[in-house]
Amino acid sequence: MGQLLLQGLLWAVIFLGSSVPNIESSEYNPFPGITDKKFIDDCVRIHNANRSSVNPPARNMLYMTWDEGLAITARAWARHCDFQHNIYLKEVRRVHPVFSSVGENIWAGYPPSTFSVMRAMDLWVKEVNDYSYQSNACRPGKMCGHYTQVVWATSYKVGCAVQICPNGVDRTSFSDKEGAIFVCNYAEAGNVVEMLPYQNGLEECSSCEGANNQCQAKLCHDPKRDEQKSYRWTPDWDPTLATCGPCCMAILAIRPLALLLTFVAAFGVHRLYPSIFFYE
Repeated sequence: MGQLLLQGLLWAVIFLGSSVPNIESSEYNPFPGITDKKFIDDCVRIHNANRSSVNPPARNMLYMTWDEGLAITARAWARHCDFQHNIYLKEVRRVHPVFSSVGENIWAGYPPSTFSVMRAMDLWVKEVNDYSYQSNACRPGKMCGHYTQVVWATSYKVGCAVQICPNGVDRTSFSDKEGAIFVCNYAEAGNVVEMLPYQNGLEECSSCEGANNQCQAKLCHDPKRDEQKSYRWTPDWDPTLATCGPCCMAILAIRPLALLLTFVAAFGVHRLYPSIFFYE
């Protein structure tokens, strides 16, 4: 009896732990994932390097750090392989569990081997040549919003993702060829209408708000504000969720509770019948 009960509990744990496919691991993507340390370091380092070297200089530029939730959002949108801004950006809590406003930059390229964080961001930052701080406007017929988002003073969190697109990237000239798409999301969002991206001033960090701010490479760094947080969530519009039907989603929802109840049941049985799991 004890042996049969123990085997039943073990099979329940195995079933609940393995009945849902790992949709992320089964997805083909040769690029680094959103937890890859070098990828994260490259994204954060290049952003901060450009933020600390703006001209004219800034006096309120916040230090930028990685945000897991924004990276999850960037990955989910990149998986659509569509070269347009995330259509859910204006819907609060559908792009981040905490931040109410999220900004975005997108790069797409062909062939996929042309991608690097530096190369993609270099195209965004070069838009500085088409931007006037004095008039706070782009040159006629030019784009500069990617640049201003990169150097938006109050955007202090970033999360990026790169995705292979075997069937091409929609809304590009290579929509029928294998390409790559790179998405970065920002919080708080930049490019607020009629606002300058940052406050001009020769004395860096002189307008940093908060008693904990420290000036680091001309950027306002607050250890508490810049803490890393973990978010166990997935946007409901992530296309990989389509591979998980209603039954699969139900299992995802009840699996943690079922596992807990299984262990509680095993513990309770063992307390009531101490020798039930011991047999000759």
